[in-house]
Amino acid sequence: MEGKPEPAAVPTVVIVGRPNVGKSTLFNRITGQRRAIVGDEPGITRDRIHGFAEHRGRRFEVIDTGGIVVQDQEYIPNQILRQAEAALEKAAHIVFLVDGRAEITGADRDLAGMLRRLGKPVTVAVNKADTAARADLAHEFYELGIADVYPVSAEHGTGVDALLDHVTEGFPAEEERGTEGAAARETIKVAIIGRPNVGKSTLLNALTGHERAIVSPVAGTTRDAVDETVRRGDVDYVFVDTAGIRRKGKTRLMAEKLSVVMARRHIRMAHVVVLVLDATEGVLGLDATIAGYAHEGGRALAIAVNKWDQAEGHKGQKRNEFERQIRERFKFLEYAPVVFLSAKTGAGVARLFETIREAYKSASRRIPTAELNRFVEELRFEERKIYYITQASIRPPEFVAFTDRRGPLHFSHERYLINQIRRRFGFRATPIVLRTRAKKE
Repeated sequence: MEGKPEPAAVPTVVIVGRPNVGKSTLFNRITGQRRAIVGDEPGITRDRIHGFAEHRGRRFEVIDTGGIVVQDQEYIPNQILRQAEAALEKAAHIVFLVDGRAEITGADRDLAGMLRRLGKPVTVAVNKADTAARADLAHEFYELGIADVYPVSAEHGTGVDALLDHVTEGFPAEEERGTEGAAARETIKVAIIGRPNVGKSTLLNALTGHERAIVSPVAGTTRDAVDETVRRGDVDYVFVDTAGIRRKGKTRLMAEKLSVVMARRHIRMAHVVVLVLDATEGVLGLDATIAGYAHEGGRALAIAVNKWDQAEGHKGQKRNEFERQIRERFKFLEYAPVVFLSAKTGAGVARLFETIREAYKSASRRIPTAELNRFVEELRFEERKIYYITQASIRPPEFVAFTDRRGPLHFSHERYLINQIRRRFGFRATPIVLRTRAKKE
């Protein structure tokens, strides 16, 4: 990137926060560089450090400021504060980084107040939220009075994509700055999962149009993890076949165990999961086990019923009957669309592309707080009073309901609320996470 002139129209994202909250680590994560010195000593970054990054076709400048403590001139040299103020003046968006492992400090509150007065878009990124429990604590930072709060782990990269989706929304894409190439491209990572011999590799070949994966009627013949990028319209689909099963003459049980291991590995890397079922064998117990891992992983999900051309003929199967079996066995996947197809003939494969994109868009949807407030006003819910609901994150969509009582909702009440959110805002093919918080008086 050095020596490459950047267009004047490139917007600037400024990372601010008090010392030692991980600003340099986040800068390195976003830019892919190690320009900022990272260490445990507070206040290591003494000057503005900048680099360039790109997210979903949107190029922007990133500035890492020195640690700021408002009204503490002894701790922060005047030069750092002046450098930070100069950066904030040109910012298109400000990322206010806080430490998710620590309580909100007076310095955090002072800095939040200063940023709000600037009148620029500000997002709170709660760093070090590298476990579900710590991500859960991120909601406490709404107390800073900034509407957009995202849990992230700068070190591990968790939540950074969702943060950048929000921060760069509205930034000009490549073609808007006169760069060659067409529209900004979406990249959707898709994991193809399922038990052995349901046709995962054949489906990958049908989706990509290439004979990349080894296909054999023997269960467990896929030797290596195979991935392939397919460009359709303005979307790049990156398909990963859950491969790596080596049967080596062992029992079918070993192949099944390995299928679960590989499915779990690829689920973690995917935006959307395609669960492949074999229409000629029906829905088996291992199908439900693997589906459960996708659901627990919070991934958008589509169910592909493969070999439908064979089942429909010799077994007289009907789609409604087969889908009823699926819903009965996968009660926790009532949100997942079902696509009937034949990987061998290609029938139904185009529909799967559309379903994957719909699933990704749905899981990435963010509902404005004003719309959620209107939803709460119209909601009929008597178990406890709900003051308001905010959306904390995407992929999966996570909502926080602030209520008049502590403690989680009963399962049936939680399910009712999730279904109401799903129907009202059109969430499809994605799990929804709902958490409750007692509103502090």
